Amino acid sequence: MAILSIITAPDRRLKVKSQPVEAVDEKIRGILDDMLETMYQAPGIGLSAVQVGIPKCLITVDVSPDDEDNAPLYLVNPKIVAFSDEMESYNEGCLSLPDQFADLDRPGEVTVEYLDYDAQPQQLRADGLLSRCIQHEMDHLKGRLFVDHLSAVKRGMILRKLEKIRRQKVSA
Repeated sequence: MAILSIITAPDRRLKVKSQPVEAVDEKIRGILDDMLETMYQAPGIGLSAVQVGIPKCLITVDVSPDDEDNAPLYLVNPKIVAFSDEMESYNEGCLSLPDQFADLDRPGEVTVEYLDYDAQPQQLRADGLLSRCIQHEMDHLKGRLFVDHLSAVKRGMILRKLEKIRRQKVSA
């Protein structure tokens, strides 16, 4: 397994729409393993393949509490088939927007269909943090960041801050 480089905004590669995976083979499982290791190292609770420069419909998620064993989920070609009507607000962040957070409303519950690590079809009803994480990562597959849900003013402030940090790193 390997630690992959996480792309940070503003970077056009984060706006690329991901393509479906044709087959869950050893290469795809290797990417999933690397994504999971990268996510844990970051540390984070979710990672999409596009965030590491691979525009494929792949997501890793683990929302287990720190004091419990890891409980990773691998979602290949995920599709949300149902949303709850009830919205929940949460202060969201993203590995591709380091140290930036904003309150965001999302449906409190989703039902998602996907292929698992072994290419088996699965359906999962998720609520709470797992629901939010899945929705957040699925936005990445569509080329969307959590800041794209914010007002233009808030989004601009966050992206300008990240661009300033990037310029400081380059000149250092």
